[in-house]
Amino acid sequence: MGKVMWKPGTFLYPIPAVMVSCGTMEESNIITVAWTGILNTNPGMVYISVRPTRYSYQLIKEQGEFVINLTTKELAYATDWCGVKSGKDVDKFKMMHLTKEKANLVKCPLIKESPVSVECKVKEIRELGSHHMFIAEVLCINADDTYIDEKGAFDISKCDLIAYANGGYYPLGKKIGRFGFSVEKKKRKSNNKK
Repeated sequence: MGKVMWKPGTFLYPIPAVMVSCGTMEESNIITVAWTGILNTNPGMVYISVRPTRYSYQLIKEQGEFVINLTTKELAYATDWCGVKSGKDVDKFKMMHLTKEKANLVKCPLIKESPVSVECKVKEIRELGSHHMFIAEVLCINADDTYIDEKGAFDISKCDLIAYANGGYYPLGKKIGRFGFSVEKKKRKSNNKK
């Protein structure tokens, strides 16, 4: 078995499939984005890459803010639909029966049905070619308290998040480890016999 060389392109999968809300509570839109990720920890920085021809592009550019809403198996249909329909033609919140929720620090609405909504302020726009990258600072994170455990930690494994890979949406599976598990010392079983 060997590897076959293909022309350069985007084949770094899986990646998140998120719904990005933009605009205002009165005039809002949702764009589905798969070109997104983390850039920095302190301050928290993320990016989304959007084609300049997309309706949401101008809304984000003019307002300088957006909200990244994580998606779930239950939101898969709406996630896809919001990616193929234009906000110029339809009210995506209304058509997909999604609920606008007031954000804390930006004018864009959150998507109430999303387990996590990340409020972002654009710091820079990089024109890369087919897509322009909005580099943004994370202002705050809104987490659904349904997924917060008794210790106050967010249990992301209960959200049924989805990912995007090569044209398809996939559910995330079971956790197979955690950061640092490969170097963790095994606990010895105690032989306390009385």
